Amino acid sequence: MITVTGSINLDIVATGAALPRPGETVTGARLARHPGGKGANQALAARRLGADVKLVGAVGADDMAEEALRLLQAGGVDLSGVQHINGETTGVALIAVSADGENQIVVCPGANAALRPADVENQAITDMMGVLEISTDTLLAAAVKATGFVSLNLAPAMPVPDALLDRASLISVNETEAAFYGDAVHRTGALVAVSIGAEGAVLYRNGAEIARATPPQVQVVDTVGAGDTFTAALTVALIEGMPEADALRFAVTAGALACTRPGAQPSLPHRADVDRLLASAPS
Repeated sequence: MITVTGSINLDIVATGAALPRPGETVTGARLARHPGGKGANQALAARRLGADVKLVGAVGADDMAEEALRLLQAGGVDLSGVQHINGETTGVALIAVSADGENQIVVCPGANAALRPADVENQAITDMMGVLEISTDTLLAAAVKATGFVSLNLAPAMPVPDALLDRASLISVNETEAAFYGDAVHRTGALVAVSIGAEGAVLYRNGAEIARATPPQVQVVDTVGAGDTFTAALTVALIEGMPEADALRFAVTAGALACTRPGAQPSLPHRADVDRLLASAPS
């Protein structure tokens, strides 16, 4: 069982021809609503890739909560660790997506910010995944309780305590986040995965590159959720015991598939689809 400690949002997505520049208004966009949040995305991604998953998080006691949890519930994620908090709103992400799949995101944390270390104290955690859309104190409390593999997605980039980094088996970041953290992520000896967009990802240990993988070419529709899929897929593969280079190739393939459909959670691929694409790609 993988316990994901992280955020739950409702994504409100506007898809148009181009993203606005500062101070600019663009029109003609299409509106959609999808369940999201990096914690929820990674929980459902891991579940669709074959893992048993429990999500620990928080939503508001409002009409958005059911919508935000709908695909998780339908997908078989254990939601017994999700709180409904009175007086808080369910987290919302406002997302603008351009015709070429690039995006801009503004997050309103809502109930995610109310999740506290005490909320994980009664959780039995073996393997875990965590993201930084909740407080670092809460994430550290979950990591300390974990007795197995600890995967930390250090996004969005922000200062984190050394004690949290010291608990990590795997740290995943994109290029921007990798630049923010610098050598701090390499000092513990954890595996460090750096995603580099369409070029794929690189895996490091102790600052030295140990694997590199390029994703298959796909028709990009929407990149929202691709990073969460990559992190979940790499975590699942490593927990399963897949060799590191193979796990990285599996992860970039899963991430590429997530770009072929709109929406964060609707786009998350199933294990059979990833395995099929891997089998058809040149080695």
